Formats: sequence, C-alpha cells, structure tokens
Amino acid sequence: MNKLNPIVAREWLFLLAGLMWTAVGIMLLWRAVGWLTAMEMAWMIGVGLLGLVLGILAYLFGFIHIVRKNIDRLCGLPERVGVFAFNSGKGYVTIIFMIGLGVTLRHSPLPREVLALLYATMGGALLLASLHFYARLWQVTRHGQPCLVDEPDTSR
Repeated sequence: MNKLNPIVAREWLFLLAGLMWTAVGIMLLWRAVGWLTAMEMAWMIGVGLLGLVLGILAYLFGFIHIVRKNIDRLCGLPERVGVFAFNSGKGYVTIIFMIGLGVTLRHSPLPREVLALLYATMGGALLLASLHFYARLWQVTRHGQPCLVDEPDTSR
C-alpha cells in the first residue's frame, strides 16, 4: 500500500498543498485572462480590476481562514505521513465538486464576462492563500521553528 501512498516527512505536505493551490490559481487566472482578452478594452479593464478586488476580498474574508485550518491540520499530523495527506478527505470531495462546477459553468450560457470575473476571483484568492503554505514550509525547514498550530483569529 505504501507504493500507492508513499510516506514522507510532514514538511513535504506544505509544499504539495502550496503547489496544488498555486497551480489551480494560475489555471483559473489563465482562463480568466483568455476570456478577458477577447473583450472590448473597457470591459477587459473593468472586469479585470473587479476580479482583482474580489479576489483579494475572497482571500481576506474566506480563503485565509481555510488555509490556516489546513496548516493547523497538517501541523497536527505525525512527523511522517502518507503523501496524499496534504489534503483532507473533505478537501478531496471539495475538489471534485469544484471541478464539476467549473465544467458546468464553462458549458453554461453564462456570459464570458461573468465567467472571467468568477475565475479571476477564485484564482487570485487561491494564489494568495497558497503563499501561506510556502511561508510555513520556510519557517519549519529553514528557521527550525516547530510546526505549531496557529492561535485562533479573534479579529472577527
């Protein structure tokens, strides 16, 4: 069974999670840019800027909390763990749902301006949130800090 799910040091899970979030974020942004470049200049700028703002807001008010929960979950794992533990079971279900939603949206009659906005928002939020995984990897590996669970965010 270890051939299907090799055992790795927990630190590798931060890298894998970060890479997955980064890759999906870039892919969504790439699709959004493709749709944006086919628009008139005024629409392209307006939808692009709105997507940027909404992406930052989605990151600040949603994704930052999700990524912190994921990092806390990873820090609570044993020192050596199966490579696919970089995502939780619930996370894998969410991924499957989001892929299905993306396919459905792309084949829907929604205008490309709307899809570009949705994809830019999600892609930007994922890309920003992925930086937290790399920061934790850096703290744990380069600075020798223990993998501690973050204190709860009481600012809300």
